[in-house]
Formats: sequence, C-alpha cells, structure tokens
Amino acid sequence: MPQQFRVSSRKKTVTALDLNQSARPNKLKEADFVQSFARGLLVIQSFDGEHRRQTSSDVARRTGLNRATVRRLLLTLEDLGYVRVESRQYSLAPSVLRLGYAYISALRAPTIAQPYLESLAEEIDESCSMTVLDGTEVVYVARVPTHRIFSLALGVGSRLPAFMISMGRVLLAELPEDELDALLAASDLIQATRKTIVDPLGIKRELEIARKQGWYLLDEELELGIRGVAAPIRDETGRVVAAINVSTTTARTTKKMIQATIVPPLLRTASDISAALEIR
Repeated sequence: MPQQFRVSSRKKTVTALDLNQSARPNKLKEADFVQSFARGLLVIQSFDGEHRRQTSSDVARRTGLNRATVRRLLLTLEDLGYVRVESRQYSLAPSVLRLGYAYISALRAPTIAQPYLESLAEEIDESCSMTVLDGTEVVYVARVPTHRIFSLALGVGSRLPAFMISMGRVLLAELPEDELDALLAASDLIQATRKTIVDPLGIKRELEIARKQGWYLLDEELELGIRGVAAPIRDETGRVVAAINVSTTTARTTKKMIQATIVPPLLRTASDISAALEIR
C-alpha cells in the first residue's frame, strides 16, 4: 500500500546527539568544532511546517538540548532578528531567509539557468525546475510553474527524496558506486505510489538507464498522473552540478510524446545552461 508523501521544505530534524563527533559526517577535530554555533543551528532547524511556533520547552524536546541552553540560544537569535516571540512562543523571523538565499545567491547555476528555464517552459507549455543534490534529497533552486499539476506545493527551497524523482535519478546516476550505496542505505525508501521503485537494485538499474541515455523519464513514481523527464547540468570540468526537468501529466502526454517533443528541447536547454556555466 503506497504511503502518503509530503514535500519537505527542510532537512530532517537533527538533535544534540548529532553533535557528537562519532555522529558528525565530517568528524571535525573537537578543538576546531564550535559547539555553541552548532547548537544555534540546531535550534533554527527545529522549526518547520509542522512546528512553526514553539515554546522553549518544545525546542528543547526536539533538539535534545537542555532548557537553559535553549533559552539563551533563543534570546540570542531573537536579538539578532532570526526569531521572534509572542506569548512565550517563538517562530522564525523573515531575516532567517538570508541564510538560505545566501547559498542560492552564491550558486551561479540557478541565476544563469532561470532565463533558459523560462524560455523552455514557454516553448513546451510545461513546468520546469532545477535542483541540486543535498545528501539523500534534492533541493529546488529554480522553478518556472506553468500549470498546477502536483498536489505537492513545490517552490525554491522545497526538498524531495532524490531516489524517487527524475532529477534525483539523474544526479544519483553520476555518483561513485560506494557513495551511491551509502546514500541509498541512508535514504527512507518509501513508496509514494504503487509505481515507486524502492528496491535498491531496481533503483540502480534505473540509474544505469539515466547514465547511458543522458536523460531520464520518471513515470508516476512521485505522484500518480505525473510524469517528469530530467537532464543533467555540467560545469566547465564536466562534473554534474545540477539537474533540470520538465513535469507533465499522463492526461496531456504519452511517454512517446515526451521522448519526441520534450526530450530534444530539454537536452538543448541543459546543453545551453552547461555551456553558459563554462563561460561565466
């Protein structure tokens, strides 16, 4: 039975346990690790769509930090303008967007890609997006919607599991095998629809198709009635740094139509963006 799936706008909640050296992915030397800074980021990450307003006790429970530490961190974040408080309940303030937009602004690809995506969307009259890989998820860094075809609310900053969307398959196809195995082992391979491939070997077979074709068509694995086709974006060294896709519906397009009328302009656009990255 397929599980209900919902788009995420943030990474899964981390806790104070993740600050232990053994649990940190890069295992920075303890002398170089700024514990208080890491705790402040934990507090910010404890807020999400389901926890928009929290008391200090709520934050302490979600992060695993003690209440006294949480209180000081929240007061500091409030003083810096990153959170606000009302009736003892804290919520993120608009200033926190600077943190995310600083990353997006530093990326050349979304800025360069936006006009190309807009041109592609106008040409084929379908929604187009760009994502980058972040751990087990893809993050939307550019999007041009033309139709509301998803039940999911997708926008810049939205996250989806990499294994179950077309752009994710294109990005995962470029990973070394040991890195891919570790990523799939860390992924929550939930079945969003009856067509979602959740078997790691089955996913790997699809990734091989994406690698050989240079593009990938996903058929109703994320949501029934939705098809997506993606292509990689490469930097000047040939490394895949992002992926773009076109989303459409089974009612409007068959798989043969996608291959005949959407894949060629998609590949041309991916090539144009990649070339633009080389000269910037």
